[in-house]
Amino acid sequence: MRYPASEKLEIIRIVEQSHLPAKRTLDKLGIARRTFYRWYDRYLEGGPEALEDRPSAPSRVWNRIGDDIQDQIVELALEETDLSPRELAVRFTDEKRYFVSESTVYRLLKGVFC
Repeated sequence: MRYPASEKLEIIRIVEQSHLPAKRTLDKLGIARRTFYRWYDRYLEGGPEALEDRPSAPSRVWNRIGDDIQDQIVELALEETDLSPRELAVRFTDEKRYFVSESTVYRLLKGVFC
């Protein structure tokens, strides 16, 4: 279950002010100790603002083909109109020494020409 930052801060305050040990307090609240201490470390380092949810998706896709390579593939497809996506992928890989799959070429050309 995801907790908003305000609830995380409230849980931190409850644990700090409790007369019980942190483990027992967290057990009563139903919060895993690992989760609590991850929140607590973020809170100590960055204050209440650090408790806000962070995006889970990476900001950059590791296997995305750059725009310059995409442009080169499209140029090759315009020059060699009689080649299939498979043949274009093989030719591009052989000539440019940069591997692209048939499906990548197909998706790229479909997005550009359809």
